[in-house]
Order: sequence, then structure tokens, then C-alpha cells
Amino acid sequence: MRKPLYLISGFFCLLLGTIGVILPLLPTTPFIILAAFCFSKSSEKFHQKLLNHRLFGAMINQWELHGVIPLKVKCLSSSMMLIMISYAIVFRAMPWWLDVFAVLLAIIALVYIWSKPSKPREVTSQ
Repeated sequence: MRKPLYLISGFFCLLLGTIGVILPLLPTTPFIILAAFCFSKSSEKFHQKLLNHRLFGAMINQWELHGVIPLKVKCLSSSMMLIMISYAIVFRAMPWWLDVFAVLLAIIALVYIWSKPSKPREVTSQ
């Protein structure tokens, strides 16, 4: 019963990640990584297709092998997140608590993104 749910979730995350390439409001990287995780639990065929994809493959491999988020991806995702949050706060009339909630979510996401390494750790031999 779990495999079909993981497979459906994988395709849904892949769809959201693909939309995120076009729309700056949706992040691409977390959805693609989540799709890879779901496919690893449900379909080796689709998991391998993502690992070998010319755009997403390197990013997924770096994440799966080393837990790395490249510096370029960190900078791009952080700037897009801050732009979108700022736009909503400045140009949209929303309740104050919704502004606070959006800022808190952005802070949590930024802390998580920047807490991950940008490069694989060097293996030192003794």
C-alpha cells in the first residue's frame, strides 16, 4: 500500500518542482529532492531517471550523497523567498498575524537552507 502512495507523491512533488522552475513563488529544489525520495521508496526506474536528469541529477546526487545544497541554489532560493515575502507584506493588505506567520516561515526555511553545507566535506586520511 505504501509504494503507490510514494509513487503518487513523487509525481505530485515533481509536478510542483517543475512548476517552480517557471513560477518564482514555488521553490524547485525541495520538491525535486522530495520527489527523488518518494521515487526511491516506490520506483527505482523513476528514481534513476531523476538521478540522470541533466538539470536535476547533479543537485539530487549531491543531496543524497552529502546533504549538500550548492551555494548558488542557496543564494537564489533565499533571494526569491525574500522578494516574495517582501512583496506580500508591502503590497498586499493582509492581517498582521499572517505577515508574522509568513516571516517566521521564511526565517525557518532560511535557517534550514543555510545550515546545510555548500560543498561536500573533504575526507582527510590519517
